[in-house]
Amino acid sequence: MKIELHQIPIRIVMAGYKDSAEEGVVAYNGKLDIRPKYQREFVYKEKQRNAVIETIKNSFPLNVMYWMIREDGGYEMLDGQQRTISIGQYVNGDFSLNERYFHNLTKTEQDQILDYELMIYFCEGTDKERLDWFTVINTFGEKVNEQEIRNAVYTGPWLSDAKLKFSKTNCVAYLLANDGGQLVSGSPIRQEYLETALSWINDGKIDNYMAKHQHDKNADELWQYFQDVIAWVRKTFTNYRREMKDVAWGFLFNEYKDRKSDSKKLEKEIAKLMEDEDVTNKKGIYSYILSRDEKYLNIRSFTPKQKREAYERQKGVCVKCKKRFEIDEMQADHITPWHKGGKTSADNCQMLCNDDNRRKSGK
Repeated sequence: MKIELHQIPIRIVMAGYKDSAEEGVVAYNGKLDIRPKYQREFVYKEKQRNAVIETIKNSFPLNVMYWMIREDGGYEMLDGQQRTISIGQYVNGDFSLNERYFHNLTKTEQDQILDYELMIYFCEGTDKERLDWFTVINTFGEKVNEQEIRNAVYTGPWLSDAKLKFSKTNCVAYLLANDGGQLVSGSPIRQEYLETALSWINDGKIDNYMAKHQHDKNADELWQYFQDVIAWVRKTFTNYRREMKDVAWGFLFNEYKDRKSDSKKLEKEIAKLMEDEDVTNKKGIYSYILSRDEKYLNIRSFTPKQKREAYERQKGVCVKCKKRFEIDEMQADHITPWHKGGKTSADNCQMLCNDDNRRKSGK
């Protein structure tokens, strides 16, 4: 890839600066696309944003930026979006620094900022070189996540529509999943809602789905699927609890959507499990209630004291094979299984040798 360094004053870079929030940001008299389709939204916090302006005001060096030269002669910002938008917002009067907006500065102070030269690499190369470079230069700082990198690979009309539905502040996916209690965790603008929906619809094979649909005109299939999942959850589990936001609902929907369920009966059992102190993974209750697999519950283990008490009571003899073992050669087991009402208590603890415990557990 060809890379060439340029030093360009802020007043030239910011000429024609226009920030349409999440719909796009341009500058350099309209020739610079600061936020291409694959780029993240603005994520800098106030402290980071202010640090950019302080660096410029003190004439300290700011990290280099990278612009990709497009075939039409324009530019896409490959790296430096957060710093550039911070500068643009300050010059545009969107925030103040030390209680002084840009328009409150003297002409000399304004010129000092506008004449500050940004170090910018102009880059030319193939799509693959661009994407490889995009990944490399985002290794540090505000790191891109895997979904942001996928967005860089699978640009097109499908992605544009998908981001409109899943990747904007208060987008329709966010509003739907939070109407009546939060069912999806994460932030839309960090692509976490989009990543979640994609993982659900294609059993975790996100790249495969994006590659298949990259040139589709819209993301209606994904949006309809997401709506179906949320509707099924609301219908099946009528009482909202905060643990529900961390459940992988799509995977449960894929497997159990056609099963008839009694929501009142499920709610009664869920309430009982929520109160059970032996159930340490409360969010796993929803997977358990459908699959009946106790692994989702992380049933509380016996304490070392309870194990020692049972071991001494048995005089080190396994209750199954009747042979004697050292305590570290044995495992604690529920005499009355948890699913039959047995508790993780000292009087319900027995010690089995490792082999017998594996046989009982079916491992």
